[in-house]
Amino acid sequence: MTPPSTLENPASTATEATIPARPTVGFISLGCPKNLVDSEVMMGMLHHGGATITQRAQDADILVVNTCSFIDSAKQESVDAILEMVQHKVAHGGRAQKLIVAGCLVERYRDEIQRNIPEVDAVVGTGELDAILAASGIATQPQSPFNILTAAQTEALIDRAPSATNQHSRPESDSAQVTYEQSSRAEGDAREKSGRFSRETWDGAHHALPTYLYTAETPRILATPRASAYIKIAEGCDHPCTFCIIPQLRGKFRSRPIASIVAEAQNLIAQGVREITLIGQDTTCYGEDLPPGIATNPGAPSSPTASSSAKVGSQHVQESLRRPELADLLEALAPLPGLKWLRFLYAYPNKITTRLLETIAAHDNIAKYLDVPLQHASASVLKRMKRGGTADRFLQIIAKARRIVPGLVLRTTFIVGFPGETAEDFAELSSFIAAAQFDWLGVFPYSDEEGAAAYDLGSKVPRRTIESRRRKLMQQQQRISARAKANWIGREVEVLVEGPSEETDLLWQARTLDHAPEIDGKVLINDFGPHEALVPGTFYRAEITESHDYDLIARILE
Repeated sequence: MTPPSTLENPASTATEATIPARPTVGFISLGCPKNLVDSEVMMGMLHHGGATITQRAQDADILVVNTCSFIDSAKQESVDAILEMVQHKVAHGGRAQKLIVAGCLVERYRDEIQRNIPEVDAVVGTGELDAILAASGIATQPQSPFNILTAAQTEALIDRAPSATNQHSRPESDSAQVTYEQSSRAEGDAREKSGRFSRETWDGAHHALPTYLYTAETPRILATPRASAYIKIAEGCDHPCTFCIIPQLRGKFRSRPIASIVAEAQNLIAQGVREITLIGQDTTCYGEDLPPGIATNPGAPSSPTASSSAKVGSQHVQESLRRPELADLLEALAPLPGLKWLRFLYAYPNKITTRLLETIAAHDNIAKYLDVPLQHASASVLKRMKRGGTADRFLQIIAKARRIVPGLVLRTTFIVGFPGETAEDFAELSSFIAAAQFDWLGVFPYSDEEGAAAYDLGSKVPRRTIESRRRKLMQQQQRISARAKANWIGREVEVLVEGPSEETDLLWQARTLDHAPEIDGKVLINDFGPHEALVPGTFYRAEITESHDYDLIARILE
C-alpha cells in the first residue's frame, strides 16, 4: 500500500445527507476473477436487500471499491481507485454519501485505510462479504431461493454506461455465513503450525483468518458478458510459496461440496449461461479438505453429486468412500444439459493427475486447456520459492498431458527477478520456454511484498535487470506465438461472440474454447458472412483467415 505519508486526503466538502431507503450503489471491482465473484456476491446481497446497482459513480449514493493487494502495482491501483471515489464523495454537489472499501487490501491494511483516508466510512474483508449490508446501512433480508441475474436481466438494474465504476468486473456471492462440514487437510494444518498464515506483524489485521464460502442459494448479479460466468469452487490457499501473501489474505484452502457447485451451475444454465469457468487459487487441490463422499467401487452407496457432508452410517461404508477431487466435479458438471463450454483455472503442476487428464479428454465440452503457473524453471530458484520441481520434471508433465489430451492448449506464468536469480537461472528459464512451446504465457516482474517470506531474502535483483529479463521473455514468446497462430489459418472453429472489439467498432471480438476469458488473445471478426448482425453471447461457426502475434482474424460461416 502507498505509505501513509504519500496519501493525500482531500478535505471533505460534502454536506451531510440522508441515504435513501433504497440506495443506489456503485461498484469498482479490481483484480482477479475470484475478486470479481466476490463483487457479484456483494452486489447480489445489496440488490436482495433493496438497493439499486449502478456503474456510474456520479449516480451512486454509496460507493464500493473491491480491492486487490497481491503485488505493489495492484495495491497502487486500489489506492488510486479509492482516492478517485473520495473525489466523487467530497466534490461539490457530489451525490455519494458513503464510501466502502472491500477485498484483499482490507485484510492487509484494515486500520491504515481508515486512518489515512478518513473519507472511507467502512471496510469489508474477504471473509465477511455479508457485512456489506450492514456497512451500507441496509437491513439483512431473509434468505430466498437462488437468485442469479444474467447480463441481460441486469440491464434493467445496472446502467452499463462506461465510467470509473466499470474498470474490472467478475462473479460470486452469499447472503449468510455458511460453514460446510470439512475434515482436516494435513498440508494446511502443517503450514498453519509453521506460521504460514500468521498476521501478527500486520497492523490492524483480524487475528482470525477468513472462513467464508458462498453457497448455491447466495444472491448474485453476474457482471460477466451474457453467456459466460465464473464459479468459485474453493477459496484460500495452503501452498508455501515465498513470494505470495494470498494465504494470509484469504485463509486456508477450503472447498465447496460438489452438490452445491452443481446446483449453482444448473441455476446459471437456466438463466442462459453456456460457458462456465471454475476458479480457485488452486483448483487441482479441490476436495482434499472435504469428508469422504465418493464411492471407491461401483457398488458403494454414493455419487459425485451427493453431499460430501453426509453422515456415514457404518465403518464398513465409511471405508468404501474417498474424498472428492476435481475430476469428480468435472464429471458431474460436463453432462449438464445446456452447458456448451467448461474450463477450470488454475492448476498446480504436481496435482495434474492421470485421471484429471483423462477426464478432460473424455468430454467434448471440457476445454482442452491447462493453465499451470510454473513460476520458474531453474531448480535453485524454485527451491527458494518453495515451489519445488525442475525444468526436466515440468517437461515430463507437459509431454504426458499432451499425450493424454490431444490438441491440449497450455498457459503458464513466470516470475523474473526473484531474489538470487542469476544470469544462469534466467538462461535456463529461457531454454525451458523454447523447449515447452507454450500456447499462452505471461511474465511478471518480482514484487517484493512485506509479509511474504521472500521479502527477507538477500541478493535482490536490480529493477532494471528484472524489466530487461521480462521484456526478453515476452519477445521470445511473441515469436513462438506468431508461429503457432499461423497454423490456425484455414481452420474452422466454433466461436463465442462477445461484441464489438475493444479497439475498434469495425471489428467484433470472439473466443474459441482454446481462449480463456480476458487473459488470452482474441478472435477478431471482419466478415459477418450470411448475417447482417451478430448477437453477443451467441455461438457461431467461423473460419480463421489471418493470424497475428496473439490474435486471429475470422469470418463467420454460419
